[in-house]
Amino acid sequence: MIIASTRIKVQMIRHLKLVITTVVGFTVIAIGVAMLVLPGPGLVVIGLGLLILSAEFVWAKRALDRMKDEAKNIRERWLL
Repeated sequence: MIIASTRIKVQMIRHLKLVITTVVGFTVIAIGVAMLVLPGPGLVVIGLGLLILSAEFVWAKRALDRMKDEAKNIRERWLL
């Protein structure tokens, strides 16, 4: 009985972490999108949101990697 109770608690904690990560990540991305038209570092904040989401989602990790690659390409193109 104790093992089942512990297993349920662990599952609840995992689910809660997923929900919190998702809400915070998408909120940060929404703020970043707003900063694209408002004053502020919009792309940096969007990257931060993807970084938060990449803790739970593979698609966010891929998007973050693509964003890093594009930033590297732009930096190389403009600085060299």
